[in-house]
Amino acid sequence: MSNPAAPAPILPPETKHASVFSAVVIVAALGYFVDIYDLILFSIVRVQSLNALGVTDQAAVTSQGLYLINMQMGGMLLGGILWGVLGDKRGRISVLFGSILLYSLANIANGFVQTIDQYAWLRLIAGIGLAGELGAGITLVAESLPKEKRGYGTMIVATVGVSGAMLAYWVGERFGWRNAYFIGGGLGLALLLLRVSVYESGMFEQAKRSEAVRGRFLDLFTNGPRLVKYIKCLLIGVPLWFVVGILITLAPEFGRELGVQGEVTAGLAVFWCYFGLVFGDFASGGLSQIWRSRNRALQVFLVFCGLMVAAYLFGLRGASTTTFYAVCFVLGLSVGFWALFVTVAAEQFGTNLRATVATTAPNFARGSVIILAPTFQLLTGPLGLIGSAAVLGVVSLLIAFWSVSTLPESYGKDLDYLEVS
Repeated sequence: MSNPAAPAPILPPETKHASVFSAVVIVAALGYFVDIYDLILFSIVRVQSLNALGVTDQAAVTSQGLYLINMQMGGMLLGGILWGVLGDKRGRISVLFGSILLYSLANIANGFVQTIDQYAWLRLIAGIGLAGELGAGITLVAESLPKEKRGYGTMIVATVGVSGAMLAYWVGERFGWRNAYFIGGGLGLALLLLRVSVYESGMFEQAKRSEAVRGRFLDLFTNGPRLVKYIKCLLIGVPLWFVVGILITLAPEFGRELGVQGEVTAGLAVFWCYFGLVFGDFASGGLSQIWRSRNRALQVFLVFCGLMVAAYLFGLRGASTTTFYAVCFVLGLSVGFWALFVTVAAEQFGTNLRATVATTAPNFARGSVIILAPTFQLLTGPLGLIGSAAVLGVVSLLIAFWSVSTLPESYGKDLDYLEVS
């Protein structure tokens, strides 16, 4: 009897001689660079922009900042589903550039906001746009490179991409928060000029010709083993957004709580964290290739992340700002497995659902901030700032480690197949 969950093979396109420095990889990397710039910019200009809009009380800056982050992440949850389904139905290229267009226009509009409500709705729209680029880019790279080179291609995308946060810090500090949004939007619109140099995935084109059902999001929920595998993929990325969405975004609050000697700014915390992420993404991607194991590399980085979360929460009391930012850098290094996580998600599923998974997985992980932030606030009352963060960190890391440890190894896996309903 045939297994209804078994993949149905399709003929792969010829990719043996594709270069890791091909146009597909370069455009995906530059797209992710602009994506990260725009995604993280709010965390950098949060205090500055809210002060300019009349929010000056520290407690209000924190609460309104979390509200705006939640709106952005809510948009990414919606956009993850929208772009993921479109990526499997219409193609990876249309999503790659469509998402860039939407978030670029939304970020330009962000530079004109005059009220918190305007800010919130535009962060929602920007979030929808930001949801599409990474999943589409990683899917396109994974399907365009030979299996022996996939990890190097996604490593390049991640290493170039996360450095966009450092540009966001530099621009935000020197040109002001409104101009920072204008510049980010302009960079995205400029990137659209590269559209002519990128071709659609051969695997997608073959799946399209096969008339297979593509991009049906609910198919992820109609098969038990497939659903469990999908949920595990989502959970792997949650620790990174615990670190970025809670520990780094609220770095000024943690700095005051820990008695750090000097003023801690969110912008510098983000800068040093993402500087670490550059090296972390390079290291995790490279190790997954050297060890020929995605899972082993992820496990090592999750353990490393746990140690650094402990160092951040319990080893910085009375420290200097220099030491604080140094820990932010190493903390960023420890969560530098983002593109590797998305690569694993893409490699776990067939061509007709691959973009849906690769796009929804990172955005649902990012969207976990919507649960993490209010839970953090709820626990802060009885446990305090440090205790609340410690509980969330332990839970998210343990669940992620379990998820990695129970997923099938995907290094070197052939991707030329379809998921059967």
